[in-house]
Amino acid sequence: MKKKLLALLLGLTLCLSLAACGGDSGTTTDDTTETDGDTAETVTLTVAASPTPHAVILEQCVPILAEQGIELVVNQYDDYVVPNTAVEDGDEDANYFQHLPYLEEFNESRGTHLVSVASVHIEPMGIYAGQTTSLEDLPDGAVIGVPNDPTNEGRALLLLQSQGLITLDDSSNLTATPNNIVDNPKNLEFREIEAQTLPSSLPDLDLAVINSNYALGAGLNPSTDALAIESSDSPYVNVLVVKEGNEDNEAIQALVEALHSDTIRDFINEEFDGAVVPAF
Repeated sequence: MKKKLLALLLGLTLCLSLAACGGDSGTTTDDTTETDGDTAETVTLTVAASPTPHAVILEQCVPILAEQGIELVVNQYDDYVVPNTAVEDGDEDANYFQHLPYLEEFNESRGTHLVSVASVHIEPMGIYAGQTTSLEDLPDGAVIGVPNDPTNEGRALLLLQSQGLITLDDSSNLTATPNNIVDNPKNLEFREIEAQTLPSSLPDLDLAVINSNYALGAGLNPSTDALAIESSDSPYVNVLVVKEGNEDNEAIQALVEALHSDTIRDFINEEFDGAVVPAF
């Protein structure tokens, strides 16, 4: 009887010991979960951008946002359409590649719902030499390359007008086309070309009017290589864009603050030496 009682006590002790071990294991798991909960979760923010200067500028924001628990992912695009449709469709959180007149025209023509949340910089558009090396030597009937999208084409024509090469019927028309030219003393021929391919088209043109981001990507410096350049009061400020309703997103606002920081202003001025100008 005593042996049975002893065996029972030993068995009970073993069960209690196992139960205690099991309880300790559960507490450790809860502690780990609690510890994980105390660690701020990293938020991923994706931004579509043109390679230069937009993506270059955004990369400088990566460490600034990382300190706030935000992983900034910069996805590069070489065209002017997909970055907007990607934001509209929710495939990208924001984009940074376009100026305000282009954004407004895109929304109107495509029915998108995109809004600017920050003005960042201006890229002065320039006139670049192809077969003709100066504006003074431009021959009669010269072929001029201009961007084929509405707002950039109008912008190019306004720059050509400022150099006395043509006259438009309305100098306030930011979407002018060659059809709006009322005076063309040199009988210039205009070739409408996709903006990103204008630099590579220069050998076939007398001159081309090129956006600074594509000029920079082709190794051209607007401040030294352009025959003429837009003035600093250009209305074509490049903006950070989101889909309407996302303006107050915390990660977006953190990016706005980073882009408007002294760090980014100094970087733009030092890196691009006047080819890109801060607009804040």
